[in-house]
Amino acid sequence: MVRIIDICSGKGGVGKTTVAANLGVALQGFGRKIAVIDCNLTTAHLGLYLGIYSFPATLNSFLRNESKLEDAVYTHPSGLSIVPASLQLKDLVNVDITSMKKTLKHVFYDYDMVLLDSAPGFGREAMLPLRISDEVIFVANPSIPSVVDIAKYSQLPESPEAIGIILNRTKGKKYELTAEEITQFTEMPVIGIIPEDENVLKSSNSRELAITVKQNSKASRAFFEVAATLSGVEYKVTIMDRLAGFFSRKKDYNRLTPSK
Repeated sequence: MVRIIDICSGKGGVGKTTVAANLGVALQGFGRKIAVIDCNLTTAHLGLYLGIYSFPATLNSFLRNESKLEDAVYTHPSGLSIVPASLQLKDLVNVDITSMKKTLKHVFYDYDMVLLDSAPGFGREAMLPLRISDEVIFVANPSIPSVVDIAKYSQLPESPEAIGIILNRTKGKKYELTAEEITQFTEMPVIGIIPEDENVLKSSNSRELAITVKQNSKASRAFFEVAATLSGVEYKVTIMDRLAGFFSRKKDYNRLTPSK
């Protein structure tokens, strides 16, 4: 059965969309079928991150009963399924995702995981994806402002199971919080550490995914490690030889196509 996992954060600006997209592709490298849905409706960035700015159908049009959810599913050249949100503020009217879980389970019944790229914090918009998720992964930077709100998660009623925290953009500096300190503070395990990597910045500015163009970079290897953990397989450096074949063909990574 498909797992619906909310990728969220205690605050904005931690690289949540970057993690959701690259992690999705990394999971595919282990044979998993993955979809990423942009549930950050007020500041939708998933489409922007992939270099796409206009879609015939979006998550918003589905929520407004103007299209089927299947019509808003697009395939990235990496094979990743994407459901973008609209960039138009007017499309926020009459949208509510609280009843979407049953539809997600139906449309993505043959997928392994659906990752929800949600709004930061615990406001109304961020709470809605939590309510339709089976599990949650937090993305944080190794700083107190980034993790302090995550500690409040245990106080939320009927919240989905927390898998853990992915630390993003770590620099290995002494002033950074350690994984052990963050676990002690939040009572959640750190399941992955993504180092600061120029390749991620370069790829995002060129509207590409770092993991598809620099598979051997520090950040890409870290994404594969997290993907292996979520997939329940042992990660070995030698697996990069096998994964390299997954990305061996040259593709136009700036183009999405409607899923059939």
